Amino acid sequence: METADSDLALAAAAGDRAAFSALISRHYDRIHALCWRLTGTKAEAEDLTQDVCMALPRKLSGWRGEAKFTTWLYRVVVNAAHDRRRRQAVQAKAASGWGDYELARQDEIATGREAERWLYEAMRALPGDLRDTVALLFGEDLSQAEAAEVLGIGEGTVSWRMSEVKKRLRDFAAREAKA
Repeated sequence: METADSDLALAAAAGDRAAFSALISRHYDRIHALCWRLTGTKAEAEDLTQDVCMALPRKLSGWRGEAKFTTWLYRVVVNAAHDRRRRQAVQAKAASGWGDYELARQDEIATGREAERWLYEAMRALPGDLRDTVALLFGEDLSQAEAAEVLGIGEGTVSWRMSEVKKRLRDFAAREAKA
């Protein structure tokens, strides 16, 4: 019988390296997939995944077992993505090379297929809270209740966010059609 995540997390929090290794082995792909959905690029997803895995031993000491381990883990990943976005926003404001940024962005768009380009551009146009909600509901196939728990908001807020996402995607598509 496989050891429960909660038992592994408690053991890992107490310093059991084998338990920590088992948790990482069990959930690495899940962490990476969510990081990919939250960042939209392979390189950033890999960096964020490594950041999360490196922070987990310290974070596990704060896990109280009140929620499912995977719900808690999703929250850790979402918080790490928020932190990364904040750092990038500060760096972007400090950078003076907007031309370099735009050239790199155009190269990235040109290398992808049209459908992927549209989806990534549309997702990037969304504020972080809406993007996080979409990533959890569609990328991770969570229910609205589960996404609400991960994000620390009410189910009604999740529903409103999805309504807002649909509205913004329709607007984005209309602007693209005119261009």
